[in-house]
Amino acid sequence: MKLTVMMLTAYLVGAIPFGLIIAAGYGIDLRKVGSGNIGATNLSRALGKKWGCLCFILDLAKGLIPTIAANFWLSELSGPTGLLARLAVGCAAIIGHIFPVYLRFKGGKGVATSFGVALGLWPYFTVCAAVGLAVWVVFVLIWRYVSLASLAAAIAFPAALMLAIAFMPDWNMTQLWPLMIAAVCIPILVFVRHRENIKRLLAGTESKVFNKQA
Repeated sequence: MKLTVMMLTAYLVGAIPFGLIIAAGYGIDLRKVGSGNIGATNLSRALGKKWGCLCFILDLAKGLIPTIAANFWLSELSGPTGLLARLAVGCAAIIGHIFPVYLRFKGGKGVATSFGVALGLWPYFTVCAAVGLAVWVVFVLIWRYVSLASLAAAIAFPAALMLAIAFMPDWNMTQLWPLMIAAVCIPILVFVRHRENIKRLLAGTESKVFNKQA
């Protein structure tokens, strides 16, 4: 019952459309601007980088806070069972962001919220999320495509976990297999949600950040 309540709460928190709310404060329907996405990148194009950064932080917190709460409130669960329970809470937040009940299940792409969930699963996912974030920053600074950076980070994340399991003596696959499954499934979801961006990247029509048009 506790897990069910936490998953439902995480979903409802994850479903809060912060980007849409911020834009609405300026009389803008973010779904009718730019790419139509309700996330930080589109908000940055509509209102500026300051508001885009705030939206990113808030969307990240939607995944981070429920996951940290699960670490404490489900502390009686250990081993793979405990990891599965914490992942369930975190994934509920991600699903809430992507399929929000408040917006007829049409939400964002889940990258920031997924980062938040990963950061909250200390230490296993936190380390891998830090690697993914570093990759994301490098790709944005060099190529200036947020979508490309997100896809690269999604690939780096499970790769970092596999390397850590291979070389860290205390990281045992028999205990961490739930994390490995999630580390593969979440990036797949990220790629699916970015399929239109992938088409634009291949066609050379994807928008960049840090330029005059942005």
